[in-house]
Amino acid sequence: MKHLLEKYDTPAPRYTSYPTVPYWTDSPSTEDCIESLNKYLAPNESKLALYLHIPFCETLCTFCGCNTSITKNHAVEEPYVSAIKKELELYTKHVSNLKGKELSELHLGGGSPTYLSDYNLQSIIEFIFNQLSPAKDPQYSIEVDPRRTRVSQLKLLHKLGFKRISLGVQDFDPEVQRLVNRIQPYELTENITLEARNLGFDSVNFDLIYGLPKQSLDSMKYTMDKTLELKPDRIAFYSYAHVPWIKASQRLFTEEDLPVPTLKRELYELGRSILEKEGYREIGMDHFALPHDKLWKAFHNKTLHRNFMGYSDSKTDVMLGLGSSAISETPNLFFQNIKLEMKYRKSLAENSLPIFRGHKLTHSDQLRKQLILELMTTWQVKVPNELQPHTKEFLSEMENDQLVTWHDGTLTVTNLGKPYLRIVAMAFDEKLQNTKPTGPVFSKAI
Repeated sequence: MKHLLEKYDTPAPRYTSYPTVPYWTDSPSTEDCIESLNKYLAPNESKLALYLHIPFCETLCTFCGCNTSITKNHAVEEPYVSAIKKELELYTKHVSNLKGKELSELHLGGGSPTYLSDYNLQSIIEFIFNQLSPAKDPQYSIEVDPRRTRVSQLKLLHKLGFKRISLGVQDFDPEVQRLVNRIQPYELTENITLEARNLGFDSVNFDLIYGLPKQSLDSMKYTMDKTLELKPDRIAFYSYAHVPWIKASQRLFTEEDLPVPTLKRELYELGRSILEKEGYREIGMDHFALPHDKLWKAFHNKTLHRNFMGYSDSKTDVMLGLGSSAISETPNLFFQNIKLEMKYRKSLAENSLPIFRGHKLTHSDQLRKQLILELMTTWQVKVPNELQPHTKEFLSEMENDQLVTWHDGTLTVTNLGKPYLRIVAMAFDEKLQNTKPTGPVFSKAI
């Protein structure tokens, strides 16, 4: 196992999109975006997902790579909530097939959505429900910060139809928490988990990270043991991405504090083995679920889907992102909002949709996007004949190491190969055609 960890110590994209954001080139106009939304929302059976980005946090977690705005001044809430309302109003005005469309999924992320007051949280959600129509079996979820979340918020969210919460945990070890500036005693996480279950939320997710400063095999075991005391229904077990040239806050600890690459992989393998012994099932990349959870059932039924919001238990045709930095997706376009919150609000004050970049998918992009999606949600994919020579050549070493197998043109990731799913997916990445599956990859591909 160790020789494989060393051999395939290769940074690779997470493939929440294809092409990945650094390789977006042909940016669509606002008119292109409106036309695409109208086209793919037109069929009655098409499904819509909505993502709201709430960028605010009261304190800075130094590991964080998200688009955030750090402030304790809650006066920022109302202008931002008003801007999101204005953005949705503009979309319903210009996209004729959006107004009243059935809303299959709604997810609030950030930042920390529970930064908002109960009033503002209720105001924005009810506004959305007045513009769109809730589905018969909607999937509404929200990311919560156990350090800030109040029971009153959980009660409100459950009343509004939310069934799943995702708790930012990252690590339970006090020294790791200190280094990443996220002091979160176990009791806080325990309290929010139990309150959510008592209120009737049917799925509780924990976000955990491996590769953080000062993590060790002993500290990872401690974190997993504490996690299992609460037995969340789902677990997202992410790899820490050290990108201090993008996120300056990551310079607040040194690279000497970080686990070396082989230890980082061992941290994942330890966490994975502990979870699997306790009945969790690995679902695609970085995600685990108990057999009763909808995510596992979707994987079993081959209805699992993945986009910028992560894994979900059903496929949506359009994902519309609202808020600063939010990303939207249709089958032929990606487009992203202005990142800076003040500039985002200024654009809307001028009655302009705050789109600043994106990518028009070519036929090749759409094909490769679908192949990567299938691989990420089923562990296997039928490879078109024209792509088989390159794919087999790229993965020849991985095949020799029994990380992948081939049968009648179908590529399958073995159990041994699951930790290397990102690298397998690189075989379909036209932008990285000349990259080898072993050795360093361009840092911007992460």
